[in-house]
Amino acid sequence: MPFAPGEIRVDLACGIGPDGHWHGWYDVRVAGAALHRLGLHPAQPTAVVEGPSPPTWWHAAAERAAGPPR
Repeated sequence: MPFAPGEIRVDLACGIGPDGHWHGWYDVRVAGAALHRLGLHPAQPTAVVEGPSPPTWWHAAAERAAGPPR
């Protein structure tokens, strides 16, 4: 794994939702310096949105092309 033990933190929270069922969610946090070491930082061109989102049909067409879920 590219992260040292102190550079990443994963928490799990769970509770009963308004519908009466149990729900759980993860919270993953990585130290900024660890991401920068991997080349992931705000100054890189792909870290910001540079154009409009694809049209709504594009995502559905990509899912159909990918085939059935496994």
